Amino acid sequence: MEVAVLDINGKDTGRKANLSNEVFAIEPNNHAVYLDVKQYLANQRQGTHKSKERAEISGSTRKIKKQKGTGTARAGSIKSGVFKGGGRMFGPRPRNYSFKLNKNVKRLARKSALSIKAGEQSIVVLEDFNFETPKTKNFTAVLKALNLENKKSLFVLGASNNNVYLSSRNLQGSEVITASELNTYKILNASQVVVLEGALEGIETNLSK
Repeated sequence: MEVAVLDINGKDTGRKANLSNEVFAIEPNNHAVYLDVKQYLANQRQGTHKSKERAEISGSTRKIKKQKGTGTARAGSIKSGVFKGGGRMFGPRPRNYSFKLNKNVKRLARKSALSIKAGEQSIVVLEDFNFETPKTKNFTAVLKALNLENKKSLFVLGASNNNVYLSSRNLQGSEVITASELNTYKILNASQVVVLEGALEGIETNLSK
């Protein structure tokens, strides 16, 4: 699959980038995508939720009324969950939400996500660029040139570039990552994926194993 390479002004450079069919043109596996996104979101959860159960409530342990003869349900502790101020029954406890997912499934999910974006023509290949100093207005100018100022965009760099990253950090709708940080959720969450020329080799190497 051949895609035109653009410069930071949005103009065609006249060069073509060859996208591997093994990575950008496979039949998407929706279940693999679902599992990888589910794992990513599960890993974001802290799992520190906790409510007090009846054993953890401060209160009297006296039996609050006699067992029989009251005409109402029997009751022993005021800390029971059926009373106001009592413990919560089956409340949340701290837990770890993460789960294991095989590397091959994660790789298949990322290739599927990239193939979905390529099929929607939502992948742009941009020539490598850099800024002399970190400035948000420089990155905003790139977004405007690519007609992305009002869209969610994901920029994939070949290697870490502090000036480009810092220039984008203040913009809510844009994110800059390296090829090694690419994941299924971020690909699908973006309206447009902008891949720099230097990142293509790394992406295809990582996902063609």
